[in-house]
Amino acid sequence: MERNLREMLSEAKDTSELMVDLAYAALFFDDTDMADEVDELEQEFTELVHEMRSLAIVAVRNPREAEAMSAVLQVISAVEAIGNDAVDIARIVSRRLGIPRQLLVDLSEAEEVSHRVAVADGSHFANRPLFSFELPVVTGMRVMAIRRDRRWIIDPDGDEILNPGDVLFLRGSPDGIVRLRELAGAPTWNPPPSDSESTVLTDLDRAVDTLVEMKNLSEVAVGLAYSSLMFRDRSLAAEVCHLEDRLDEMKIRLELWVLRAAGDDVNPKPLRGLLHLGAAAEDLGDQAQQMVWLVEKQSDLHPVLHIALGDTDDVAVLMPVAAQAEAVGSSLGDLDLPIEPGFNVLAIERDGRYLYRPGRATTLRANDRLLASGPEEGAEALASLLGWRLVEGEDGEDELEPLAG
Repeated sequence: MERNLREMLSEAKDTSELMVDLAYAALFFDDTDMADEVDELEQEFTELVHEMRSLAIVAVRNPREAEAMSAVLQVISAVEAIGNDAVDIARIVSRRLGIPRQLLVDLSEAEEVSHRVAVADGSHFANRPLFSFELPVVTGMRVMAIRRDRRWIIDPDGDEILNPGDVLFLRGSPDGIVRLRELAGAPTWNPPPSDSESTVLTDLDRAVDTLVEMKNLSEVAVGLAYSSLMFRDRSLAAEVCHLEDRLDEMKIRLELWVLRAAGDDVNPKPLRGLLHLGAAAEDLGDQAQQMVWLVEKQSDLHPVLHIALGDTDDVAVLMPVAAQAEAVGSSLGDLDLPIEPGFNVLAIERDGRYLYRPGRATTLRANDRLLASGPEEGAEALASLLGWRLVEGEDGEDELEPLAG
């Protein structure tokens, strides 16, 4: 059955985000097989993008629809470029450009990581449905995709039976990796150890720290851009542009630290990987800005954009913290939102400013606004924590109603 543009755009967004996650995971694990899987996904992704462009052009029936559909084409181009950036990141591994061990150590200490594990025959996972393990609760990790032979199952539902040989791709807390691999019957995995106990900050350390921040900010920028389109929110669009400016500045700073590090007694080969990774992270910010340009200019946005972005694996919510909410005074670590209800906080708006990727020690205050993404089924639980009840409005959209007491 022929798919419509809404379904394809939703799939393209999910696939491009999966490709970025896999690319960073390939980098982290130095896994050429995982990098090759990004290349395989690119082939299907390219065909999907071509099909979307053709369908978008055919769907324009009169000049009045042309401007709104041009906005769809601009988003399609940005999503395509995000997928291409993922391929560039993966090729750092497949072409053995090299990266410093310091970067792997920093990535292993992130609050959220991607992981890949194969289901062994006779393991707890084998021949059982996904829902029976409650992985977001047990491990803090969520299955993004399953590769079964040559077929990809993106955003599998809970009824999916896991077969021996399936390869699971997950994202979440690194603390859950040990338990995850036990359930899958996979060998023990240990994060890369630090090479040095030195407390002296070198130029290479500065380059790595800059790059890790660029990675985090670029991912936030893309998440904010999709949210800006979905909510038609100009303040979010302005934040994306601010992040893009910061990424431009950080790329220049990164190049300076890398060049200075090359003058030290450092193996120059891994420095190439840093430069390639910095360029990809900066371009992710550029593509995020391309998407929000439509919101900034108050262009006509085709309804398919709002519907498609709402149909993706994760939903984005912009939700205030009520004064009487259970969450007031609690830290994000105490609330453990990635476990239950399964949401990751992209940013917190507080007193007219945004805190990007807030850490677990961040304490919520009344009137904060959380921009978070997660599974649609968890939105009601998140609303309850923030002092609200989700009710269906007259237009069919969810509305917030204060909890009694």
